[in-house]
Amino acid sequence: MQLSRQLQRRAETLLPGGVDSPVRAFRAVGGGPPFVVRAEGAYLWDADGNRYLDYFGSWGPMILGHAAPQVVKAVQEAAARGVSFGASTPTEADLAEMVRQAFPSIEMLRFVSSGTEATMSAIRLARAFTHRKHFIKFEGCYHGHSDALLVKAGSGIATLGIPGSAGVPEETIQHTIALPYNDIAAVEQAFSRYKDQIACVIVEPVVGNAGCIPPNPGYLKALRAITAREGALLIFDEVMTGFRLALGGAQDIYGIQPDMTCLGKILGGGLPCGAFGGRADIMRMLAPLGPVYQAGTLSGNPLAMAAGIATVGTLIERRDTIYPQLEQVAAAVAEGVAGLARKAGVAVTTNRVGSMFTWFFTADPVIDYDSASRSNTSQFAAFHRAMTESGVWLPPSQFEAAFLGTAHGEEEIRATLAAAKEAMDRVAALETH
Repeated sequence: MQLSRQLQRRAETLLPGGVDSPVRAFRAVGGGPPFVVRAEGAYLWDADGNRYLDYFGSWGPMILGHAAPQVVKAVQEAAARGVSFGASTPTEADLAEMVRQAFPSIEMLRFVSSGTEATMSAIRLARAFTHRKHFIKFEGCYHGHSDALLVKAGSGIATLGIPGSAGVPEETIQHTIALPYNDIAAVEQAFSRYKDQIACVIVEPVVGNAGCIPPNPGYLKALRAITAREGALLIFDEVMTGFRLALGGAQDIYGIQPDMTCLGKILGGGLPCGAFGGRADIMRMLAPLGPVYQAGTLSGNPLAMAAGIATVGTLIERRDTIYPQLEQVAAAVAEGVAGLARKAGVAVTTNRVGSMFTWFFTADPVIDYDSASRSNTSQFAAFHRAMTESGVWLPPSQFEAAFLGTAHGEEEIRATLAAAKEAMDRVAALETH
């Protein structure tokens, strides 16, 4: 990885840490990050010519694999017509119709350029609609880097959050209530303490940014019931889970209809794109129809719309084959590696929902951020390094979900399990010395 190291040193003179997103720096797992120069199907190639089997998929969007021919063709054709107009285009409504087909809870939506914009705007809209200031988020659920959402949760009781990043004033997050995930009693307590003051509850229906953590049975249903009873809105952040767990996301598989939904990642087919949408009476409060202002110069840009239409269109057309395939391959990978950990005597808890999963290096169940944080991160780092050396690229953090796509098949399963056997044996050997 000599050339990648040179590129990293060069980048460090120009970009903070040499990266444009912190987790890319490999600080949590050690070693230098490979610099990617191309990708195809289930694989990435770095500047040194090394090939890697990809299990982070650009952090979720590449459900059809890298450089999917239909997506590449759509983007090329769109670019030939002009990359940005700053004006309305027919393709915005084309993709919006596909979203509405997949998500019946979304009656109207607005495109933005990132998941951060989507969640930030949805909360602003919820506050305006309810005439309330407070909102609830959950520890371990990441909703982008806007100030009000960068909050580190406190104890299990309903307390206001403290800033989770330097540069975020306490005044900015004074209305953010951070609670433990999968704890309905804490939610009830918060609504009791802040009676008629909570505008909304925003939640990743399946947590992805603390590793993959599914909801306890009845948890999402209880959130829906409490918010409806208290006059607050329920916002599902499906930036990660939308189109991935099912065509209609987590709300489809769990049978919950939120008031608003935030989307991203797969929505743009790998290009910067997000959206927020929901009930028409809520969405009509947005300018130019209503008093809630939100804007974006590149929102709904033709390249992102083209990639999104090609990706979502394929998922709609092939939904009956794609999602069973993803389930089968993901189960084989996740459970296969878990079995190898048991044989090696390494304590691993495996969480999986559809084609997103995490191997937590702990013997205990992982149901929230607190239990996830007790994982053995040193063991994970050793496992990650061994897998990378064998040509398998996992998310470089214990607290990030892994993903796979339609380009992963039997050959990739075999390669992953072969690499994992050696990696787990190495982890076990480290623990005995």
